[in-house]
Amino acid sequence: MPPAPAFGHRSVAEVLTSAAASLGVPGFDNSLHLPAAKRVCVVLADGLGRNLLKQKSAHTPFLRAVMQAGQGQVPVTLDSAFPSTTAASLASFGTGLAAGQHGMVGYDVLDPDQDRVVNMLGGWDAGVDPQQWQPFPTVFERAAEHVEVTTVSLPQFSDSAMTRAALRGGRYVTATTSHARTAAAAEAMAGSGKSLMYFYVNELDKAGHRYGCQSPQWEHQLEELDATVKRLSATLPAGTTILLTADHGMLDVPESQRIDYSADPDLIAGVRHTAGEPRMVHLYLEEGEGDAGRERLLDAWRARFADRIWAFTREEAAAVGLFGDVRPEVAARIGDVMIAAREQLAFYDIRRIRPTAMEVVGQHGSLTKAEREVPLLCFQADGARAPRA
Repeated sequence: MPPAPAFGHRSVAEVLTSAAASLGVPGFDNSLHLPAAKRVCVVLADGLGRNLLKQKSAHTPFLRAVMQAGQGQVPVTLDSAFPSTTAASLASFGTGLAAGQHGMVGYDVLDPDQDRVVNMLGGWDAGVDPQQWQPFPTVFERAAEHVEVTTVSLPQFSDSAMTRAALRGGRYVTATTSHARTAAAAEAMAGSGKSLMYFYVNELDKAGHRYGCQSPQWEHQLEELDATVKRLSATLPAGTTILLTADHGMLDVPESQRIDYSADPDLIAGVRHTAGEPRMVHLYLEEGEGDAGRERLLDAWRARFADRIWAFTREEAAAVGLFGDVRPEVAARIGDVMIAAREQLAFYDIRRIRPTAMEVVGQHGSLTKAEREVPLLCFQADGARAPRA
């Protein structure tokens, strides 16, 4: 198995905590060695893998220049959380914690109290309270006691369960288009006090899922991101630290490799619930299956897919630190057996998904470099068109 995410040193969990520390907010470590700042704007581009940014640099003239300028002590590559999916990584980003602490351990996971699978993004179960599921204070909540904290994002996320779980705190400013978001960001940061801003961009991820990250549509959205960050540099106050990072990368899975594993009885023998994402499946066993049932299930998956997958247990994942330190309350949310794709594969249980889910091209969730490595770019806004206070 690949190494665990570099929690505490070089992962998405350290971005906001280091940004807060660079502003002088007490109680945070600047583990990413960000420069001291009065204002920090953190741009999170959903789905922007480090390898994709390098591969497609012809589409990003502004960001390419930033990368060529160098980052000093700031790392240019971070690890996503595990799984390399939005729910887990955004929660690590927002709380500064690994998934074993914040408890958002997949796209959808088992709620042991209800004995049912619940979604961690857009479809939270009515029986799950986001602030009980993820009980720790967020970085925004802690920082807002000392500096101005603002989120600039889409209206539909302002009071989402995901926001309430992991990104709550501070002021939320809504805007739809990228131009409107950059204008809102410039206005929100025009004050004279210290300020921390979170600026969310989701268009890349949407294009990747629908068309693939090698598609012209994805490249167009990458060009739009480049233009958006360039506008931010011009319109935010001069000297503002701008950070660009992401929650996960992505790769394309051909239609022939999107597999309905529920059609093979051996791959679901003794399984009570299936969850996770197509490239990182959680399998929860029936009571009484025990070690023998778990080993039979592992053997079946390994026999079917050999070295095209990683197949491991909850205990093995915890032992190598994939989820960081795991709270007892969180352990039962993690599958007894987990299947992570190594090659361009995606696994579906069509008994519980919409058929259109198998049309998704761009995928993520597993441990490959394409999915887990994300960029961290750090530079100062030039403020050429910033409004004057």
